[in-house]
Amino acid sequence: MTEQATSLPLFPALASRLMQPLPLFPLRLAAQKVVDSLAARHPGLFARLGDQASKTFLLDPTDLPFAFILRPRPDKPAIDVVKRGEAVAWEAHIAGPFAALLGMLHGTMDGDALFFSRDIIIEGDTEAVLALRNALDDAEIDLLGEITASLGPLGPWLEKPLRSLTPVAERLTGVALTRARAEPSDA
Repeated sequence: MTEQATSLPLFPALASRLMQPLPLFPLRLAAQKVVDSLAARHPGLFARLGDQASKTFLLDPTDLPFAFILRPRPDKPAIDVVKRGEAVAWEAHIAGPFAALLGMLHGTMDGDALFFSRDIIIEGDTEAVLALRNALDDAEIDLLGEITASLGPLGPWLEKPLRSLTPVAERLTGVALTRARAEPSDA
């Protein structure tokens, strides 16, 4: 994939370079714990993929030194973390800046618009990509909520202070770090 100009915020290049030598094992453990929690909290999420759940997805944040391999099997979804450029087998590949991938997950960015503007690249089985996108859209995933839920009893204790800091971090970075919550109505 070639680099192109984008109006999306990019992960700082220096921070990305500093992350390159870090071991992936802790990130693998954390990512799998979040996926396990996600599957438990949204039991129909991966089953909704139907035949596409047997596919392997390469989720490729192009401004980070690693990528994610998602195998969304309903009985045991798995995620792995690999170094950028490491040869991996996949059936569906979604690549773009981390901000775009998070924005699609949180429903703040339109995947079609990102695709047609070339901010994200989709390769391989587009039917599988569409099934994954639709399943995630329907589940209305909030990554911060999923991460804190995966922390067990510590999660609820951390979620409130993290949520209070999130709007500031989102303004500073321009990245949707959580799913927008509907304001309660007075009606």
